[in-house]
This record gives sequence, structure tokens and C-alpha cells, in this order.
Amino acid sequence: MDLSIIIVNYKTKKKALNCIKAIKASHLTGIAYEIILVDNASGDGSGEAVKEIYDDVVFIKSEKNLGMGGGNNVGIAAARGGIVLILNPDAYVSYEAIIKMYFHILSDRKIGVVAPKLLGPDKKIQPTCLRFPKFYTPLLRRTFLGRIFRQKHDDFLMVDFDHKNIRAVDWVQGSCLMIRKEVLEKIGGGFDEGFFMYFEDTDLCRRVWRTGYKVIYDPDAVVIHDHGRASAEGKWYLAPFLNRMARIHIRSWARYFWKWRKIKTAVKN
Repeated sequence: MDLSIIIVNYKTKKKALNCIKAIKASHLTGIAYEIILVDNASGDGSGEAVKEIYDDVVFIKSEKNLGMGGGNNVGIAAARGGIVLILNPDAYVSYEAIIKMYFHILSDRKIGVVAPKLLGPDKKIQPTCLRFPKFYTPLLRRTFLGRIFRQKHDDFLMVDFDHKNIRAVDWVQGSCLMIRKEVLEKIGGGFDEGFFMYFEDTDLCRRVWRTGYKVIYDPDAVVIHDHGRASAEGKWYLAPFLNRMARIHIRSWARYFWKWRKIKTAVKN
């Protein structure tokens, strides 16, 4: 098996179906691949419904919601491919996106992760690749302070980069990333499950760099990402009280900076 494609579903039947449809319509000639669908205890039968339509998909039902990292780790443990593609159900690959990432990651033994250019449904670029956050970065992203300290905010989002060239970057979004199975094993087997959601991809890429592998952004691979920022809904000053995802984001923020408070990661890009 060359490639394992892992999709974690949580009450996203329609999006998961469209995600798998896009994979099957894409150019994968010569690549032996499997699709692994992990249902994160949806409780609504959505995972089973997807499996019923695509009976060749490897279906794993989790008895509890393990979060983004935990759900993907279940898929990673079952993956038979030497390369693993982590793909959100709201991400739809273009015809050559997967094959471009696949041959790119195989082109250099020091490449641990490759990620595509993400576009929104409006075809505008989403921040796929970013610089490692500072402690104050989430405040700039979530509050009016981002408008006051615009340069620092934009530096995190790599606004100065035209997103047209292949380059090594600090970290990439976990919405769609390809990683070597051997790299996953070297960094401990997958995502840090202490992050239920948010910062798990930042943490993963940081561990990849520390292991001596590179994280690469490849704009030649294009993926449409129908993404909604659930943690940013509502007024920022009310979100910690009214929005569960905002509270999870804040906890992950604190955990990430506590974990990496004394460790520096050198990234040459």
C-alpha cells in the first residue's frame, strides 16, 4: 500500500461524501491507496451512511469523540500506506492535488510533510502555511488587537509571501497535509491527543522539524476548503462564556505554549 487517506467524520455526512467523491475523481493512477473513515462518535449514523455508499472505504467507529488529533491517530494506527494524507471532510482535492503532493514528498528523503494551497469556495487563498505563533498571536486573531497590531498579525499569516512558490514553512494547517509514516513513528505515532482541537497541527509540524525533517508548502497542489471558524463565532468578549469551541481553543493555546515554553525550533526557510 502506497498511500493511506484518513478522514475524520463528526456529523458531516454530506461533506464527507463530497470529500470521498473528489478523491475518487482525482488522478491517482499507479498509486495503491486506501481511504480510512474514522467516525468520531457522531451518534447520528452519518459515518455508517458514508460507509454504506462507499463500501470500499475502511470504516472505523470510535465510541467517543476523540477530537481532531485523536480521531486521526485512530486512522494512523490502522493505515497500511508508507505515506499518510490527513484530510478534513470539508476539504475537496482538485484532480492532481494528491498525486502532486505524493511525488513531491517522495522526491526528497528530508521532506516530512507536504501541504497544498488551500482555497475557499470563493477561490480566495486561505492561510495554509503560517509562522509559529507568539504567545500573543491568538489575541491578535480573536480580538480588535489584530487591527491595531496589523503587522504582527500579518506576519503570522505570512501575508508577505505571495503563496505562488514552493518553500519550507514553519507549520501548515491540518485540514490537508501529507506526511511520511516513518516520520509519524519518529515523533511518537501521530498527533498529541492533549489537544482536543486547535494547535495539534502546529505542534505536529514543530515536532517534525525537531526530528530533522522539513515541512513544505506546495502551491501546485490545490484543495478547496469549505471551512468555518467555529471558535470565532459571536462577539470575541463573549465567546469564552458562550462558545464551547472558543474555550477549547483557549485551552489548546495555553497547553501549546506551556509545552514549548523552553524549547526553540530552528526552521530554515
